[in-house]
Amino acid sequence: MVSALYSDRILEAAAAIPPARRLSAPDATARKVSRICGSEIEVDLKMAGDEVADFGMEARACALGQAAASIVARNIIGADRAALYRLRDEMRAMLKEGGPAPSGARWKDLSALEAIRDYPQRHASTMLVFEAVCACLDAIGGKDNPFTE
Repeated sequence: MVSALYSDRILEAAAAIPPARRLSAPDATARKVSRICGSEIEVDLKMAGDEVADFGMEARACALGQAAASIVARNIIGADRAALYRLRDEMRAMLKEGGPAPSGARWKDLSALEAIRDYPQRHASTMLVFEAVCACLDAIGGKDNPFTE
């Protein structure tokens, strides 16, 4: 049912998305677009060693893409690259394979997105921010994702 998809938690997360903010000198920028709905997210990352020091984002996305982007934007500063690759992989597994929601204090709010697993046509827009962040990490340090072969 669509009401489960657009739960109060998802709508609250979407409404809490920070205003668009771009970094003037990012280490990397990545733009991802959903071919299904046209949602798009562009992110800027600034790293300090292995951790995110600053994050900028502009999201023109549906409520689901905005909800995911909002949660990431509010929690990404201080996250390390391995945790961000793992986060992307956990989100993909949650949506496509029925896996658990990402855990831990930093990402616990992502459990609100579990209902999206029943709507495969919505997976792409939900994953945009995670894919864009990892594309930035790939550009910054090469494709050294420790969680893929």
